[in-house]
Amino acid sequence: MRRGHTGPRMTRPDHAETKEHDVSVHEVEIGALQGGPANLAQYRGKAVLIVNVASKCGLTPQYAALEKLHADYAPRGFTVLGVPCNQFMGQEPGTAEEIASFCSATYGVTFPMTEKTDVNGADRHPLYAALVGTPDAEGHSGDIRWNFEKFLVGADGSVVARFSPQTEPDAPEVLSAVEAALPA
Repeated sequence: MRRGHTGPRMTRPDHAETKEHDVSVHEVEIGALQGGPANLAQYRGKAVLIVNVASKCGLTPQYAALEKLHADYAPRGFTVLGVPCNQFMGQEPGTAEEIASFCSATYGVTFPMTEKTDVNGADRHPLYAALVGTPDAEGHSGDIRWNFEKFLVGADGSVVARFSPQTEPDAPEVLSAVEAALPA
């Protein structure tokens, strides 16, 4: 079993031969921060902004805007999904309990969070394998560049937009993309 993984990740038996862009995010299995499955299938029919997050990064204050985005759009079929990652200069070193406590106490985070996950390299989680082929507005695709890179997933589970780590969650281009991705 690979480091940071708790078991099989895709519900489709042919996942080893599946191309990244053929996989719906809803089909990927990942653990929840506090244990058990995160159950991405529950987001079928909703728009989801998936963000690799870290508690000790210069971009960590984005948590506040992510929480506001989540609160503002949740009634319309939207959620933010935080994915803690410690691959960028060890900026997410905490345990699941420490991460949850920090996010709640410091930024009032109520949106769901997954287990700590690798987003790049040999142990890249299948969730990120399904995401990284999508280019951002500048044409970057492939490896995650830093904490707080954002992927907007449509109601059908397909990736519809990618935003650089420096793009604030309340930037006009993010808000416009979220509005367009909301279920009818």
